[in-house]
Amino acid sequence: MSHPQPVTVGVIGLGAMGLGTALAMREAGLSVIGCDVSAAAREAFVTAGGRCVDSPRELGEHCDVVVVVVVNAEQVESVLFGEAGLMVAPGRTGLVIQCATVAPSYAESLSARLDAAGLPLLDAPISGGAAKSRQGRLSVMASGSAGAFERAAPVLDAMAETVHRLGDTAGMGSRVKLVNQLLAGVHIAAAAEAMALGIRMGIDPEALYGVITRSAGNSWMFENRVPHILEGDYTPLSAVDIFVKDLNLVHQTGRELTFPTPLAASALQQFTAASGAGYGREDDAAVIKVYQRLAGLALPTAANDAEAPS
Repeated sequence: MSHPQPVTVGVIGLGAMGLGTALAMREAGLSVIGCDVSAAAREAFVTAGGRCVDSPRELGEHCDVVVVVVVNAEQVESVLFGEAGLMVAPGRTGLVIQCATVAPSYAESLSARLDAAGLPLLDAPISGGAAKSRQGRLSVMASGSAGAFERAAPVLDAMAETVHRLGDTAGMGSRVKLVNQLLAGVHIAAAAEAMALGIRMGIDPEALYGVITRSAGNSWMFENRVPHILEGDYTPLSAVDIFVKDLNLVHQTGRELTFPTPLAASALQQFTAASGAGYGREDDAAVIKVYQRLAGLALPTAANDAEAPS
């Protein structure tokens, strides 16, 4: 991609993914301004050399492109259309890159509303986790007009290793992301169930991990998430409640299409059970703790388990 003109980029949402993305953009030479409701998140970006403002409205007055890296559609609504939202700004924002996982129908309606206000949208959900966001190596599943892609080029170059161009209208990026989240959620739930069964049968969990990661039953999620279980470390890199949200979106979309999603529904029940048991803010690998409660499994422990619900 070519991008001869410099741009100022605003990043709304400085959580694990947003902060890493903002820092990667700065290191790529872009001028970046951050915004988050959390003072601690803003301070983290400032401490790393970044600049922050207090509201999306203020961000919109300074930025050519705004990247929205929040959790859900409700937060997207708030940062764009709220009392101090981006759309209230009289400034120069020329493009919104929306990265949250949302229902495809919401992405389509959002595009229509922004287009009516003369503001193009790039529907651009992201995948890769906190580590890859910090490295500027995310995978972006994007759809939007050719003009939106052209304007987004320097930002996408800085934040992503791979940009999948999936169509010229908003919604397709979000559709593909839902398929990804269906698979990711099912794989994590399956990995937790497999490890729980193995532990219940008396298999050493480290040995089991070593065998499965070299066998046909392996998956990327098994290989990536099971070490969290083995280390007993449920520090949230991606939380249980994220998959409660995302698998609910899969279920909602299936209902809209009158399309069955039984495996996603089963995984959703496991994540919902984990959240209901008090593990919603822990790493998504904590879905295995459902089996700990039901079957009395002795899982590997870590310091942060001492305060977890039992």
